[in-house]
Amino acid sequence: MKKEVVVRYKKNPILTKDDVPYPVATVHNAGIVKYKNKYIMLFRSHLLNGRSIIGMAKSDDGYDFKVESKPFLTPCKQKESIFSQYEEYGVEDLRISEIDGEHLLTYSCYSKYGVRIALAKTRDFTEIERVALITQADLRNVVIFPQKIDGQYVRLDRPHSEISKWSIWISYSPDLVHWGRSRLIMQPHKYHWDEMKIGPGTTPIKTEKGWLNIYHGVFKTMSGSVYRLGVALHDLEDPSIVLGVSDEWILEPEDPWEVTGYVPNVVFTCGAVDEGDGTLKIYWGGADSVMCVGEANINKLIDMCLKERD
Repeated sequence: MKKEVVVRYKKNPILTKDDVPYPVATVHNAGIVKYKNKYIMLFRSHLLNGRSIIGMAKSDDGYDFKVESKPFLTPCKQKESIFSQYEEYGVEDLRISEIDGEHLLTYSCYSKYGVRIALAKTRDFTEIERVALITQADLRNVVIFPQKIDGQYVRLDRPHSEISKWSIWISYSPDLVHWGRSRLIMQPHKYHWDEMKIGPGTTPIKTEKGWLNIYHGVFKTMSGSVYRLGVALHDLEDPSIVLGVSDEWILEPEDPWEVTGYVPNVVFTCGAVDEGDGTLKIYWGGADSVMCVGEANINKLIDMCLKERD
């Protein structure tokens, strides 16, 4: 029997709607970071009206999380703010990137005008400052590399497109607000597990051999789409250079709470934690309904990326 690439935690799911002290229908797609020896989870939930907010949960060990009494981020209600216009329908799928003591938060905001990415920042996960809307519509799934490269902030993103398959692009910024030099660097493969679309997942993880990019890929079947996770390796000095992409997925929907739920057959990640001992804790939403976690060996993931495709 083939050994799992991502070893699931035996007590999954680690967070459900029943763990939230305010009314929600789901818990999923959480950004994760380790801060002051605690794991901070910023998870998405659907309210009972169907729109999304971001909640916060904390853990000492990365497995047993307790949800804060109030949501962490909700749509802006200040009428004079541009954010209120573009967050009207909800805020979703937040990622966290720490640079120079600040935690940069990128999240999808929905409105009648489509989906855009907003950038906020926090130092202590108490005070939040909204910075800017950093994309036009329609674009989502932005992850910022956790260090400047050549003096520039760098991100991976995924524009929507009906002409070309949904792919992963790279963009650069001198100040986090103005982004450009955008270009496509990864595309789905025909009749492959990710042939319908791909998009950035976790904040890139720095290793000696390159930046690990845990991404999601989608395959359309006769009974609906299947979301899986894959892994790619990017050059440390020029992350627009993709050194390799694993031919095989690293995680697919298997457990009942991944196969059945709000959106069936989905594993979707927005965060992972490098434990510093060669292991990576990867967190994912199961069927857009619950949060799960598993561990992977970083060197194994790198080897999968560098292995020649069949």
